[in-house]
Amino acid sequence: MVSTDDVHDSKEDAELLEDACSKVEEALFDGAYDSEEVYAELERRGIRAVVKPRSNARSDTGPISRSVAVGMVRELGYGTWAETVGYGRRWSVETAYSTFKRLFGEGTMGRRLRCIVFELAGKVVLYNRLVNI
Repeated sequence: MVSTDDVHDSKEDAELLEDACSKVEEALFDGAYDSEEVYAELERRGIRAVVKPRSNARSDTGPISRSVAVGMVRELGYGTWAETVGYGRRWSVETAYSTFKRLFGEGTMGRRLRCIVFELAGKVVLYNRLVNI
């Protein structure tokens, strides 16, 4: 999924999940996705949420899965929570994105969204060939 700079990623979670090429069973999201709306969308789709709760998150609002996550972080501490739920796996994805950006840069040459999508798709194909040699 491609969005413009003025759209926050957490506002595009439903479309992001819709665009997934396979059935999504679990979502590993950073703290930017810690919202009642994101948890509710994941629950609606039957997707297990692994979302880093904000430090000031309340456990008395929102979907049950969010309340449980916030309670676990408070009770176990962030490190133990992260290890228990497997939050550290998110870093392999972050590493892949970082490598992609170092190879191709953060910008695109295209100006229209259709051209940007086409350009990024080509870069992804090239990246996949490079890392699977």
